Formats: sequence, C-alpha cells, structure tokens
Amino acid sequence: MTPGRGEWWAADSVDPVDPVEVVEVQMAVIARNLELLRRRSNARGELDKAGYLLLRTLQASGPADIATLAAALGLDPSTVGRQVAALRADGLVERTADSQDRRRGIVSATEEGLARLAGTRQGRRERTAELLADWSEGEQRALGAMLVKYNRAVARDYLLTPP
Repeated sequence: MTPGRGEWWAADSVDPVDPVEVVEVQMAVIARNLELLRRRSNARGELDKAGYLLLRTLQASGPADIATLAAALGLDPSTVGRQVAALRADGLVERTADSQDRRRGIVSATEEGLARLAGTRQGRRERTAELLADWSEGEQRALGAMLVKYNRAVARDYLLTPP
C-alpha cells in the first residue's frame, strides 16, 4: 500500500530493514492519535486517561490505598493523591480510613464513578470497533496480543513494584 499525502510515517516510508525503527515511529504516531481521540472524547463527557485508568484499577483490584494504586499505575504516590482528590471532588471515588490504621486512607469507586467508567469504556470500545471494522478477527487478535506483550515489557522494566 502506498502512503497517502502526509503519511511519511507509513511502514513503507520508514526503513523496513530496521523493525525497531518502524515500531518506534508507529508508537509515536499512536501516542499522537490517542491524544487526538482523547480531545474528541472530552466533548462527550468521558473520563480523562488518569481517571479512567485509576477507576479501572479500582474496579479490577478493589479498594486500595494511595501507595498500592501508585505502584499498580506506575506513578508517584503524590500524583495519584492529586488524581484521587480530583475524582473525589467529582464524586467518582470516596476515601475512608483504614479500619486497622486510621491514618491510612482507602480509596474506592462510587456508584457514579463506576457508571462513568462504564460509559467511557463503552464509548472507547465503540470507537475502537469502528476503527478496526475492516480488520479480520485474526488481525484484531494479533494486534491485541502484540499490545499486551508490549505493555507487559513496559510494566516489567518501568512500573514500580507494589509496597
């Protein structure tokens, strides 16, 4: 396939002998495209990336303290604390004292938070399905498998270990 106008980043426009270069360029384009999709999703009232990932983590793992959330997300606890404060102000999470250590706060998703998460997930899923509509199921599964493998490599090398 010949790249369209402005598609300098298409795989056949990048050194095909160097697969790492192809991946590096495509990851940069994906990051830009994700930002484009994010700006468009904000108009629909969807959660931002930070809120989405924090609520997905709480949904998957259950209530947790800031340090545990920070480790799971690969972020500094102060960053997660600010994210939790913003979600709490919007009524999407609540923070309660740990029953065994009252100084430690436990964060949990509210019903409203889970509802907003479900709406955001549905919107993202619909947009992804539209973008992949002309891909075979095998191509979709292959992309999913490669993204999981890539994200596991990033997690292995860069995410903090739980406390």
